[in-house]
Amino acid sequence: MQKAILIGPPGSGKSSIGKALSRELSTSFEDTDALIVAEQGCSIPEIFAAQGEQGFRSIERTVVLKALASNTGVLSLGGGSILDPDVQQALSKSAAKIIYLQVGLSNALLRIGSKGDRPLVATDPKSQWLKIVQEREPIYKKLAKIEVRTDNKKPHEVARELSVLMGMHHA
Repeated sequence: MQKAILIGPPGSGKSSIGKALSRELSTSFEDTDALIVAEQGCSIPEIFAAQGEQGFRSIERTVVLKALASNTGVLSLGGGSILDPDVQQALSKSAAKIIYLQVGLSNALLRIGSKGDRPLVATDPKSQWLKIVQEREPIYKKLAKIEVRTDNKKPHEVARELSVLMGMHHA
């Protein structure tokens, strides 16, 4: 089965679209943020609070590299995992379809909300999100084999569009 790896900024829909795409392709789904929480036994904000961003990124790097080596279905990566050079190298060598989920600011802000479960955009979501996208977008674009906008689309609609773009389904 062909693998798909979803990358993109907070609020782009990596988790919800990943689940829908795995159903569309009849394959497994894993989310590296969920794998980190399961492995560490605490939430991502708790990891940030205890170990800082650098500590979190170290854990994330290990989990993402392991998932990239073992996942055979759809894999959703934490938005910042692509900042790690080893993760970038593993992605560039991957046979999987690397899919960059693009989202505009207004849709992203609606999706990330004010729940406080995203430490990097907790204090000023708008300006922090814009800064994140500005920093990461060149990396997302460099790594991606497919780019798709998720604005104003339901996860299953994006999943269907992706399955067509991947050559797995006919429109």
